[in-house]
Amino acid sequence: MNVLRCFLLLVFYSVSSYAQTDSVISKQKSTPWFVERFRISAGFFVPVTSTQVRVGLQGSVEGTEIDFNKDLGYNKGQVTFAAGLQWRISRRSRLGFNYYNIPRNSTHTLQKDIVFKDSTYPVNSTVKSFFNTAIYQISYGYAILSKPRYELGVMIGTHLVGGKVGFSLTGNNVAVNKNNDFGFTAPLPDLGIWGGYAFSNRFAFNLDVDYLAMTIGDYTGSIFAYNLLFIYKVADHFDLSLGFSGLNCKLDVTKKDVTGNFKWGYNGPALAISYWFGQKSWTH
Repeated sequence: MNVLRCFLLLVFYSVSSYAQTDSVISKQKSTPWFVERFRISAGFFVPVTSTQVRVGLQGSVEGTEIDFNKDLGYNKGQVTFAAGLQWRISRRSRLGFNYYNIPRNSTHTLQKDIVFKDSTYPVNSTVKSFFNTAIYQISYGYAILSKPRYELGVMIGTHLVGGKVGFSLTGNNVAVNKNNDFGFTAPLPDLGIWGGYAFSNRFAFNLDVDYLAMTIGDYTGSIFAYNLLFIYKVADHFDLSLGFSGLNCKLDVTKKDVTGNFKWGYNGPALAISYWFGQKSWTH
C-alpha cells in the first residue's frame, strides 16, 4: 500500500508546513474552497484495460482462462464517459455517487481453442466477442481533519459492478451456441481514506483510495480503487480537473450451474468539468 503511505506523508508534511499560514486565512472560511454543498461532474475517462475471464460449468467443464487483449485482440486503451455527484451533508460529512460505463468488443481469429461454458471455439475460427461493464459507486465519507487548507477523512461504500461477456462464431457453425453469454451484477463493498489540499485559491488536489475483499452470497471478490485529481477553479461555480483513476477487481461468481472467474483492471487519465452550487451553511 505504498500509495496510502505516500499520501499520508504528504498530508502530514503539508499540515506542518502550513500550520502558521492557516491562521492568516479568513476565519470565516472553515473548509477549503473546493468543498461545496453540491458538486456535479462529467467528463472523459481513457482507461488502459486488462481482462482475464474463465467461465465453465460447475463440476464438469472448467473453461479456458481467456486474456481478452492477448487471445481476442482487444485494444488496451479506449475513451469512455464518467460522471459523478457529491453532496456535502455537513462540513465534515459527504455522500458521493460515481458512474463508469466501459463497453468493449472485438472480432478476432483465434490462435488457440477456447472453451466458454459448454461450447468450444476452435483454433483458426473467427469469433465475435464482447465484455461490457457498468460500475456504480456510492460512498459516505467523514472528515477527521477539516481545516481551511486541507481535509482528511475515512469512507465506507460499495461498487455495484454489472458485467456481461459473450461469444459467437461468424459464419455458419451449428456445433457452437450462436448466443453464448454470461452476465452478473455484484456488490463489492469497500473501505478507504480520502483527502484534499488547496495550494492556492484556484489550485488544489484530491485523492480517494479504497480497498476490501469479502464474500457475499454467490460472489467472492476483492476491489482496489483510487482517484487522484488536480483541480483548477476556472470561475465561480466551475472548475476543471485532470486526474488518474483506477479500478482493479477479482471476482468469483456461481450462477445456477455456471461458474465464472473474472480479473480485470481499468487505469488511466481522466478529464472532467464540475459545476458546484448550494449554500455552505456551516461557514461562519
